[in-house]
Amino acid sequence: MAVLALLEDIANGRIRNERVFRDYYDFLAHDDDWLISRFRFPRAVLLEICTELGPGLERQTARSHALPVPIQVLTTLGFLATGSFQRELADRSGMSQGALSRAIPAVLNGIIRISARYIRFPYDAVNQAYIKAQFAEIAGFPNVIGAIDCTHIAIKAPSEGEYAYVNRKHFHSLNVQVICDAQMRLTNIVARWPGATHDSFVLTNSSVGNRLEAGRVCDGWLIEDSGYALRPWLLTPLANPLTVREQRYNNIHGRTRSVVERAIGQLKSRWRCLDRSGGMLLYHPAKVCRIVQACGVLHNIAHSHGVPLREVMALADDPDPGPNYAQPNAEAIRTRQQLISRI
Repeated sequence: MAVLALLEDIANGRIRNERVFRDYYDFLAHDDDWLISRFRFPRAVLLEICTELGPGLERQTARSHALPVPIQVLTTLGFLATGSFQRELADRSGMSQGALSRAIPAVLNGIIRISARYIRFPYDAVNQAYIKAQFAEIAGFPNVIGAIDCTHIAIKAPSEGEYAYVNRKHFHSLNVQVICDAQMRLTNIVARWPGATHDSFVLTNSSVGNRLEAGRVCDGWLIEDSGYALRPWLLTPLANPLTVREQRYNNIHGRTRSVVERAIGQLKSRWRCLDRSGGMLLYHPAKVCRIVQACGVLHNIAHSHGVPLREVMALADDPDPGPNYAQPNAEAIRTRQQLISRI
């Protein structure tokens, strides 16, 4: 009878059912090691991110309690860091996982809106000179303005165009292009193509690829493996190096290019939702693209603040891109041979 009386009181409005959120400062009161382990950033950086995203996340609500911006941000970072919703965060914030999950798209959109501040390709001569000098310090390879590679993000089979997402290792994925500088900061990330798409096609149809092909950069090149077509602005290794100079070229090319593999390793180790070890992302490909873009921005924010990464995982090998049948033009061959002769 007491239960029935209570339900009647609620139905008649005599008892109001409100959303009540516990103080988010409970989370921020923890030390930086605890915060980094769960949200990948120390307190000062978390507060800075909340301040930057706050204007877009604060919502007017007729209810007595709105979902605080820090809770929205911490929830999203916790999901990206682990690939799953943190039960502890849901329990301690006083919110259901469903309510927290609804906040994530808004935070992702907010992060993507500020991406131009953190991910910029070096089209200007001043930034190029700085990046070239850093790359040259690795192994002596000159004029490098970026190292490029693609990596696969596992997803569930989409309901439309499913076959296009099956990569050469026979799982569904997005093929994501990453370009970085010598310090493993991302200067370009393209997350839009299904897993069956060839790496070279992704580059050819990207804004960076189009601009470099149009001559936007006159003195500098990207470096990548043999999965790409040789271009005057994209230097690949020799398939069969014969001379000492050719072997040396391949050696310093590989040592320099490996920085992008390490950058991808850091990206996926910090944001475990991107790595297959945490399972596949169970969302529509369009949402996964936004998750990847947001993780790229957060990767660079972490770098800019020198946030330590405690462990870089041993990642599963990405699918081989397959043969590239594009024929290099004479200018591209000449550019590479001239470089080989100078090394």
